[in-house]
Parts: sequence; structure tokens; C-alpha cells
Amino acid sequence: MERNTVLIALFAALIAVLGLIPKISLGFGVPITAQSLGVMLCGTVLGARRGALATLLFLLLVALGLPLLAGGRGGLGLFVSPTVGFLVGWPVAAFVTGLIVERAKGLPLLPAAILGAFVGGIVVLYAFGIVGMAVTLDKSLGEAAMLATPFIPGDLIKAALAGFVTSALARARPASVLSRA
Repeated sequence: MERNTVLIALFAALIAVLGLIPKISLGFGVPITAQSLGVMLCGTVLGARRGALATLLFLLLVALGLPLLAGGRGGLGLFVSPTVGFLVGWPVAAFVTGLIVERAKGLPLLPAAILGAFVGGIVVLYAFGIVGMAVTLDKSLGEAAMLATPFIPGDLIKAALAGFVTSALARARPASVLSRA
């Protein structure tokens, strides 16, 4: 229990640290940041339940006003902005990512982690993000999906990076990859 709590807090802090990497602002209010890599790593390393809890802890801190999102953003206002879908989708994305890595025991860790990060951290997250953008920007789902296209190349790189980091961590400290414990 104590170890789980520490790891959940540590990975929430990892998401915050990735927010220190400067964001790339887009004209419609959703920036490109490195923080989605943290969400992917929550799932690939911690597994479904712990990964989702780490992202929920992070979002709670953001909602309380801590400026933890890229660019020093925080507060409840973000949950009615064009980023709302992505933020709400983070716990689900981490959960799905972790679930895939946990269930894909027949695959070596590297491809399982890349697959999990792709499905959870891109497909699932975009589903939430596109709906959030469509609602807040008063766009159709197709128009919102087109707005999401600039994120795809970077997110594909992040999914591969999450797989390689998770695999390297498993080689260095096998017991630390809880998604495969």
C-alpha cells in the first residue's frame, strides 16, 4: 500500500515535470506538450489501476489551482476550455495503456508497451480530446478531428519512447515495471 502511494505520487510528479518542457501553442487553445508521454508511462510502468490513479492525482492538483500544466496553467477554468477532453481522457488513457500491457503477456514488453501507449495514449485520448474540442469550440467532430492532426507525429514518437523507456526500465530493474508484475 505505501509503495503504491509513493509510486502514484512519483508518476503524478513526472507528469508535472514534463510540463516544464515548453509547450507549442496552437491557435485553437490546445497546446502540444510532453505531458502525454507521462500519461503513457503511467500506464506502461504502473499498470492500469495505479496509472489511472496517478493521472487523477495530477488532475486534482491542477483543479486545485497548482500551475502544473505546460506553460504554468492550472485551475478549474481548464476544465471548460478546449483542453478539457484531453484532461478528462488522461486517466482513461493511462488505464487502457496499462491494461493492454498487463494483458499482452504473450508479447515481449517493448511491443506491448508501444501498442498500449498507441491505443491508450493516442486512440483513446484523441477520442476524448476531439469530443472536448468539438463541444468547447462549437465544431463538428470532423472539424475537431482535423484540428487534432498536428498532434499525431509527436504522439507517435511519444508512444515509441514510452515503449523504449519501459523496456529499458524492465531490463535495469525488472520489479519496478508493475504492469508486468
